[in-house]
Amino acid sequence: MPSDGLFGPLFAPDEIREAVSGRAWLAAMLEAEAALARAEARAGVVPGEAADRIVSCCDAARFDPDALGTEGRDVGNPAEPLVRRLREEVGDEAAGFVHWGATSQDILDTASMLVARRALDLILSELDAAAGACARLADTYRSTPMAGRTLLQQAVPTTFGSKAAGWLVGLLDGRRLLVRVRDERLAAELGGAAGTLAALGGAGPEVLRLFAEELGLAEPVVPWHAQRARIAELGGALDVASGTLAKIGLDIALLAQTEVGEVVVRPGGGSSTMPHKRNPVDSTIAVACARRVHALAGVLSGGLASEHERAAGSWHAEWEPLSDALALTGGAADRIRAALDGLEVDPERMRRNLDLTGAALLAERVELRLAERVGRSAARELVAAAVSADSFRDGLAQHVDPVELDELLEPSTYAGAADVFVDRALAFARQELGG
Repeated sequence: MPSDGLFGPLFAPDEIREAVSGRAWLAAMLEAEAALARAEARAGVVPGEAADRIVSCCDAARFDPDALGTEGRDVGNPAEPLVRRLREEVGDEAAGFVHWGATSQDILDTASMLVARRALDLILSELDAAAGACARLADTYRSTPMAGRTLLQQAVPTTFGSKAAGWLVGLLDGRRLLVRVRDERLAAELGGAAGTLAALGGAGPEVLRLFAEELGLAEPVVPWHAQRARIAELGGALDVASGTLAKIGLDIALLAQTEVGEVVVRPGGGSSTMPHKRNPVDSTIAVACARRVHALAGVLSGGLASEHERAAGSWHAEWEPLSDALALTGGAADRIRAALDGLEVDPERMRRNLDLTGAALLAERVELRLAERVGRSAARELVAAAVSADSFRDGLAQHVDPVELDELLEPSTYAGAADVFVDRALAFARQELGG
C-alpha cells in the first residue's frame, strides 16, 4: 500500500499518500455524517439543535482509524463502529439523530467520492506541471532532428519537439478523463437500507438533494449502491492517465540508454554496486506505478456486476484499491514531472545517431522521388539494392544527381508536418490548461 513506511514513499509523495490515508477516509466519513445532519435539519427531518451537536462532534481528532478498522472486522466495514462512537460523543437525545435514515455504504461511498476529489486535485496539479514541461520541450526542440523509431528500430527522421508534442497530447487526453470524472461523476450516495430512503418518508429526495449540495458533489438520479459505474470510470481514467505517464517514462529510459544517449536524466538513480551509473529512476518508478494501477483498475471495474440492491463483497473490495490507484497515479505524475523538468537533451548525439544507418533511414524519401521517374516497383528495387550495398549513398549515385542526392539524404528536411503538429499540440495545451 502507498501508506506503508518501507515501500510507500518510493511510489508516492507524502501529500498524495496522506490524501488517501485511513485518517483521510475517516475525515471524509465524518464530513459525510456532518453533511447528512445539516441536510436533514434543513429539510426539517431532525431538530436543528441536534444537527449542530452532531456537526460539532464530527472531528477526526476524536477518533482512531486503526481502532475503527479493528472494531469493524465483525461487521465488515468501519462505518458501523464510527457511527456507534459518534453517538457516544454526541450523547443525550441528539445521539438518536446520528446517521438518521442512512446506511453504512452511504457513508463509505460518499467518503470515497470526497477522498477521490481531493486526490484528483493533487494528481491534476502534477499532470499540469508535467504537461507544461512537455510543452516547453516541444517548443524548444521543434526543429531538432532525431531518428524516429518503430519496433525499436530506426525508421524515418522526426524531431524531438514532435516526440514531446506526442507526450503532451497524451497527458492532456488523460487529464481530460480525470477532469470529467472529478467534475461530473463524483456523486453523493444516500439510499438508506435498500436504496429507497424509506426511513425518511416523503423527505428522502429532498434530503438527498441537500446532502449533495452540502458536500459539493453531484446529486445522483437514483442511489447507486449496486451501480458501480462511477468507481469503474474513475479506475479507468486513472489507468489511462498513469499509462500515458509510463509511456513518457519508458521513452526517456530508452533514449537515455548508454548506447543511445540522446537524453540525460536528472542526477540521482545511483547503483548500490556500480558508481558510474545514473539510472532512470523516475521513469522506473512511474512505469511500476502504472503497472499497479492497471491491475487495480480491474478490481474497481469488477464491481459492475453487483448483486441486487447491495453487493456481497465487491464494494468492500474497492476501498484500498481506490486509495492505491489514486496514490500511485499521483506518484507517477510526480516522477514524470520531475523527470521532464530535469531532462537534458543532446541534439548533437541525436544527429550522430541519425547517421548510424548511413542515411538508409531516408530510403522511403528516395524511393518516392525515384518512383516519379521510373515507377514504384522499379524504384523499390533500386532502393532495396542500394540499402544492401556497402554504402547506401554509393548505391544510389548512378541513379541520382549528387546535388539532388545531398538534398534527399539530409534528415533535417524530411520531418514532414512535425512542426505543424507541434503547433497543434501547443494550441491544444493552451485550450486545456489556459494561458
